[in-house]
Amino acid sequence: MAQQANLGELLSMLDSPVLSVRDEVTAVFKENLSSDRGPMLVNTLVDYYLETKSQPVLHILTTLQEPHDKHLLDKMNDCMGRAASRLPALSLLGHVIRLQPPWKHKLSQAPLLPSLLKCLKVDTDVIVLTTGVLVLITMLPMIPQSGKQHLHDFFDIFGRLSSWCLKKPGHVTEIYLVHLHASVYALFHRLYGMYPCNFVSFLRSHYSMKENLDTFEEVVRPMMEHVRIHPELVTGSKDHELDPRRWKRLETHDVVIECAKISLDPAEASYEDGDSVSPQVSARFPHRAADVAASPYVDMQNSCGKSNIGSYLLRTFVSGKHGSFVSTLCSFPGIRLTAATSYSLEPVYGLWYDHSANFSWKCPT
Repeated sequence: MAQQANLGELLSMLDSPVLSVRDEVTAVFKENLSSDRGPMLVNTLVDYYLETKSQPVLHILTTLQEPHDKHLLDKMNDCMGRAASRLPALSLLGHVIRLQPPWKHKLSQAPLLPSLLKCLKVDTDVIVLTTGVLVLITMLPMIPQSGKQHLHDFFDIFGRLSSWCLKKPGHVTEIYLVHLHASVYALFHRLYGMYPCNFVSFLRSHYSMKENLDTFEEVVRPMMEHVRIHPELVTGSKDHELDPRRWKRLETHDVVIECAKISLDPAEASYEDGDSVSPQVSARFPHRAADVAASPYVDMQNSCGKSNIGSYLLRTFVSGKHGSFVSTLCSFPGIRLTAATSYSLEPVYGLWYDHSANFSWKCPT
């Protein structure tokens, strides 16, 4: 009991306004994590973070090393199974994977991935769905080989959520659906960029069905008009793009850039000289100028010069230009608001704040 009390005191001291106290307590936790290889301390830190959103605790969790990576993944998976903790767990997962931890390859085999996919296939909370899609978009270039096992799940999720963008369930506030539509647009780019032969085959079979034609015309066709013909559609095959050997030569950011190069949207397709890419990708995609000023999505302040849709949306929201924020969202292909309504955007601020870096590649540090 005394040990638990001491742990509780230490956790509260992590949020001390005195920097030296925070640093000292953080060092104590990291030392304990190095000596204690069990899951209890990690579980306690996750529970405390989900309750308080403590930034010092988040820093500790996002820098965990083996074997605590497994404990963290297992704990987040447990939280994903409960509706009350699902959204905070997804946000935590987003923070962790954006830092590309050295154990990111383990995500493909962790139970957390099937839990995420199940959530996106059955959940009805639109903020959970939007957050989950952003996490999936970020995760896929880290585990491209997972397509061999989960490809049909990825496509089912796209099919389900694209229909939501059209049907607009009555219990969902329209502005949340706009955010979901923007996320599905980014998912379209990711799936088409990584698995073009399989994805086009899915689109052909799924949207040839009569009940899906309206969704294709109103939602999917406008997305297709913003991509060029993928070279793999000519030279590749469905089996080849699922071959693990295809991905071994590429780093995570290489995969993201390959996806971006298929886009006709300057916000997704442009990057500046000096961006760090592997020689194989540089040879295949020589630099070309892009009219980035023509795109409403361009983030001119991005540290790498890479356009970032999420950052632009965040910046316009934080600046108080709510009309610009909504109109920018509505400039995504196929997105419309049915009326000039005044929306409360406060609930979605945290969503874009947490995931503003998820759409585009950041320079490795």
